[in-house]
Amino acid sequence: MSQMRITDDLEALLDVLPANIRHAVEKVDDSDRLLEIILDLGRVPTARFVDREVVLQDKEITRPEIDHVVERVGDFDTDNRSGIERTLHRISGIRNRRRAVVGLTLRVGRAVYGTVDIIQDIIESGKSVLILGRPGVGKTTLLREAARILAENKRVVIVDTSNEIGGDGDVPHPAVGKARRMQVREPMLQHEVMIEAVENHNPEVIVIDEIGREQEALAARTIAERGVQLVGTAHGQTLDNLLLNPTLSDLVGGIEAVTLSDEEARRRGTQKTVLERRAPPTFDVLIEIQHRERFAVHTDIMGSVDALLRGFPLPPEIRTRDEAGKVVIEKSAPAPARAEATKSPRRGRTAGPVEESSHRPEPTPFNAAPPMASAGPSLRTIRVYPYGVARNRLQQAAKRLGVPAVIVREPGEADALVTLRAYYRDRQQPIVDAESRGMPIYVLRANTVNQVEQFLGDLFSLRTDAAPASGELDLVREQTQQAIAAVLNGERWVDLPPGPSLVRRLQHEMARSAELVSHSYGKEPRRHVRIFRE
Repeated sequence: MSQMRITDDLEALLDVLPANIRHAVEKVDDSDRLLEIILDLGRVPTARFVDREVVLQDKEITRPEIDHVVERVGDFDTDNRSGIERTLHRISGIRNRRRAVVGLTLRVGRAVYGTVDIIQDIIESGKSVLILGRPGVGKTTLLREAARILAENKRVVIVDTSNEIGGDGDVPHPAVGKARRMQVREPMLQHEVMIEAVENHNPEVIVIDEIGREQEALAARTIAERGVQLVGTAHGQTLDNLLLNPTLSDLVGGIEAVTLSDEEARRRGTQKTVLERRAPPTFDVLIEIQHRERFAVHTDIMGSVDALLRGFPLPPEIRTRDEAGKVVIEKSAPAPARAEATKSPRRGRTAGPVEESSHRPEPTPFNAAPPMASAGPSLRTIRVYPYGVARNRLQQAAKRLGVPAVIVREPGEADALVTLRAYYRDRQQPIVDAESRGMPIYVLRANTVNQVEQFLGDLFSLRTDAAPASGELDLVREQTQQAIAAVLNGERWVDLPPGPSLVRRLQHEMARSAELVSHSYGKEPRRHVRIFRE
């Protein structure tokens, strides 16, 4: 853990205050935790600290006191912000209709050295990083420190719209190190300066504070597509509310409504109109500053957005700094994210657990039931985690069959995982994690009631099909081969005689080997296999 060092040039800020206000601030004697001083005409002055707000005096602020401060700070820009030269302090004004200043917010700017260590590995990875957090939580401080660290080995250009990163005046504050700083004449022109920085100064990293307009979001995308690393902040606190911001959602890929076909909607178990990510995200990593010592990190924005839009948000990685100053990283177990819709050639499979493999096998559906499933009148409760399978269908099927299946919301709480073939083939992280823990995985062909009921039957060993004799199997193989030949010769489909699950499994395997499609229809004991072309 690097030793933190703080420089705030607080004397420079106190010097612009009227004497009575300055003495009141000094009397509180908590300058290290001071955030802002609020001076509003006709109201008592207050000072905001990290954990409280203090009234500085009972006397209301007068016009001469407001003018006293305005005369001693720099000129206010079009965004009503000013500063004190060679410092990081920010003075923001509130104007009346005649453009006279009637309120002031004097924010203390601090250069804090040694804070970026909590995310330094991410910053130095070369990935573009977007930082979110409420005002005053330390976004700009972190951005300034990141610029300094990166500038030690890379060409870094800061696009400083309000002079908060590099301070007021023409010479940047020493806190940004060797990073170069480009000032923005008017906030509305920030996007132009962003593009200019790339075109004219050959940076490897662009640092941007407060991306807040659509044009700036578009400029950020343009910069990222040119291979330049971006480190920036945006208005918002979490990935959720950033997605809901129509102006800035493009930073994480944007969202759009997509209408699915009837077949696809049934397969997914969703409505026909769903939300999808519109494009690849501009940034690779998103960091939510929850408070100064706790960060939530989305290491894969694309995956996090996709999971969120499908109702299975991915828990972020949590990074904290303990009392001893040590950074602690808590990697949460991932929640399900929907796999992209893929066409599976293996249509004819029934539910069954999947054996672990070091390769990426197709699901092997015909394994024995897991040892936890016990047959008989007294069934042990089994906790099931559905990944892509409709929870309501599972609950309804469990009720109909009278089995003690408990549907859980976290994979770590489950005894078994059930998913769809497309999800399994895409090797989604929850599936990989479940395999590594030795958890039984059941793969369904489709998100249908029959498939769900069949899965529960396998899980609780409700069917005790005896293995057919060898002669019977020979007959099954012959019938199935004849059906396959008929379909290959032009028949639309062929229905095979009803049989137990072991027989149907053999029939599905043979159909698949012939590159044909097979489905099971009906209910036990009249359930049968139909073979047909794609």
